[in-house]
Amino acid sequence: MGFFGGFLYDGRSWTETDHSGMTAPSGPWLHVDIHDSDFAVLTYRPAGPGTGTAFIGYTPSVYFGEPDASPPTDAPREAAGLAAWWSGLNPSASAADRDTMAATLLPYLATDEPQDDEDDEDDDEFEDEDEDDGTSPFVEDKVDDFLTALGLPSFRTAP
Repeated sequence: MGFFGGFLYDGRSWTETDHSGMTAPSGPWLHVDIHDSDFAVLTYRPAGPGTGTAFIGYTPSVYFGEPDASPPTDAPREAAGLAAWWSGLNPSASAADRDTMAATLLPYLATDEPQDDEDDEDDDEFEDEDEDDGTSPFVEDKVDDFLTALGLPSFRTAP
């Protein structure tokens, strides 16, 4: 069994939370909801040019093999939305800074295209690193890398 957890960043710090019972802060916020160490739902406000929802690891549609499990995902749009969200925390950021941030965030975001998982049968569920590229197969580690790219502390600092 993988890791499950929800965490809210209110522009200053992380708190552990359940998305269904969450009270959204008044300013910019980011909610990370991790499902079984396989995918994370990122909900953010304000959404800027994005929809306010992005995914890391897999989209629910791909993960569950059900096209209706999540709306269609436009990763470049969400990267732009998250970069706009980031600029709200960094008011001195220029349009070029936002574009650079969007390009930095895009590789972290999941798309609706199924991933090539031909090596999954050989994966050891307790192994800490993926032998192919040295990265962790656990989405919570990918979320931490994404947060570092955003200049945010780890969600693991939540009380």
